[in-house]
Amino acid sequence: MNRGTKDLLLTALAPVMWGTTYIVTTEFLPADRPFLTAMLRALPAGLLLVLLSRRLPRGSWWWKSAVIGTLNIAAFFALLFIATYRLPGGVAAVAAAVGPLATAGATMLILHQQVRLRTWLLGLAGVSGVALVVLTARAELDAIGALAGIGGAVSMAVAVTLTKRWGLPENAGPAALAGWQLTAGGLLLIPLAFATEGAIPAMTSGNVLGYVYLGLVNTTLGYWLWFRGIGRLSVVPLSFLGLLSPLTAATVGWLVLGETFTAWQTAGFAIALAATVAAQLQYRRAPAQTPEPKALVRV
Repeated sequence: MNRGTKDLLLTALAPVMWGTTYIVTTEFLPADRPFLTAMLRALPAGLLLVLLSRRLPRGSWWWKSAVIGTLNIAAFFALLFIATYRLPGGVAAVAAAVGPLATAGATMLILHQQVRLRTWLLGLAGVSGVALVVLTARAELDAIGALAGIGGAVSMAVAVTLTKRWGLPENAGPAALAGWQLTAGGLLLIPLAFATEGAIPAMTSGNVLGYVYLGLVNTTLGYWLWFRGIGRLSVVPLSFLGLLSPLTAATVGWLVLGETFTAWQTAGFAIALAATVAAQLQYRRAPAQTPEPKALVRV
């Protein structure tokens, strides 16, 4: 296995882990606590990664970490859990699946790269495939939840693109960068959680287990792998790996909750997976380099 394939597979583990967020939230966590859940997912994981990496930001990375942490952690986690609590998992997953399209737009605006038509078409194919997998006739649309899901995807896309533009800080690896952002985002979520949701409720053993899983596996390990991938993969194909998250959520529902797959859902799964693979193959010929800000490159 060559290095590029290894990097791709390791990075893909992150959205696969994130795909379990829906079932953990609905089956294990306290109801209607999106900001508390976002804070407890982010802050302990961030502090643990900072402790393990033994690195603090230096110079401009203090404000860069705050900016990316606000977008990628505070805003994204808060919006993600608002969507998860207010929408059926399928509708929330479709909203999140706009990530590749949002990243393509951010790539043009922030990295000053042109995005080829086939990338946009693959993005639309991915959203369509996910929609076929997870939407049903009984799916209910909540406007606030839908906007939160789309807003979360856009926020994460901008954060990933900014991270790609700024690169990894000197003498600090992906664990440190993930830790700084998770800590910054978690700290921002503390006043929001307590101001809007009150004190932390009494926790059952299931609640504690759910939060421990979200913090250690889903977030600490997942975000370390994700930021490792940001440093090694091109930004647009990286965003297509995010489609693995709703596909994982659907698979977990099938395996754990006994949900069934129809022929249309199977076709949608194949379409979304094919879009993800095609996006990776499209970029494998070119090295994952961040262009100069003024450069205009077709990707």
